[in-house]
Amino acid sequence: MRKTCFIIALTISCSLLGINTWAKDNAVILLYHHVSITTPEVTSVSPDTFRQHMQYLADNHKVLPLKQVINALQNRQPLPDKTVVITFDDGYDNIYDNAHPILKIFGFPYTIFINPPLIGEVNYQLDWQQVKLMSNEGATFANHGSNHGHLLMKNTDETEENWLNRTLQQIESAEKTLKENLGYSLKYFAYPYGEFDPQLKNRLNSQGYVGFAQHSGAIASYSDFSALPRYPAAGMYSNIETLKVKLNSLAMPVTDISPSDPKLELPYKNQKLRFTIKTKDLTPQQISCFQNGQLLNKVIAGNTLAVEINPITQPGRHRINCTAPSVSEKDRYYWFSHPFFAPTAEGKWLD
Repeated sequence: MRKTCFIIALTISCSLLGINTWAKDNAVILLYHHVSITTPEVTSVSPDTFRQHMQYLADNHKVLPLKQVINALQNRQPLPDKTVVITFDDGYDNIYDNAHPILKIFGFPYTIFINPPLIGEVNYQLDWQQVKLMSNEGATFANHGSNHGHLLMKNTDETEENWLNRTLQQIESAEKTLKENLGYSLKYFAYPYGEFDPQLKNRLNSQGYVGFAQHSGAIASYSDFSALPRYPAAGMYSNIETLKVKLNSLAMPVTDISPSDPKLELPYKNQKLRFTIKTKDLTPQQISCFQNGQLLNKVIAGNTLAVEINPITQPGRHRINCTAPSVSEKDRYYWFSHPFFAPTAEGKWLD
């Protein structure tokens, strides 16, 4: 009897240990663009709000360099609980003017994804002197492509293979310029507008790149390193109270995601998003999925969910966000986001 009780207790203990290690296998990446009060509101955060964000991180989280976090997760090494990474896209000069001084005060490392051919050539972009100074004071720089174009846009009569080769060549050219100017090549690539498809991300992955997208969610060792999610923290997403929930989130372990291609042809209707849950630290019945703030219907079969997607009739970028409370981590939620990208009737992609 005692032996049986010991085995049962050991089994429960090991099970709980496995659940609790999820939090040590997670990180959150924040995404900013402008830090300014004179730039487009949708991609901007004021310097005062940005400072508020940084103060909250200093008081409640561990901010680490992107490279350290990616290396740890890829090698399945533990991270400090509530690890956060700070990133910027596009290399705007207001990052140097308004964000960099605040980040220096807090001693936070951060990464800026830039378009190297635009550096020093466009008046609202950083120049190479600023880039090098920031590099010496906590910043790292990574690849955002050559021209910030829509990568899913194919030229007239362009084959799939020719499109992939052309796109990879401009990404490789940008990476070469980064190395020539900074002396290092991270092979980290942030998709312009967060847009990708399976062919592009698989080709980048085969070339040794880690990809960063713009749909939301935490990251973990089991994440897709060819299209890692990041939480936007500007515009309507800059509210510190809602941001706190995201900063404390956990990456939902999911597999068998369908559809696997986020590209759509309009109108997109009568479709379902399917995925399978791979953790006992959440209850499938407690998963809530949202589209434009509206709760979606779902059908559960074991650990597999089929979520009914509302018709998507407008071009642009869309996403389905699914969350569920952690069983073992109080006030923390698992988060899974699936993006969809829809062109116009003319095959154009919206900025």
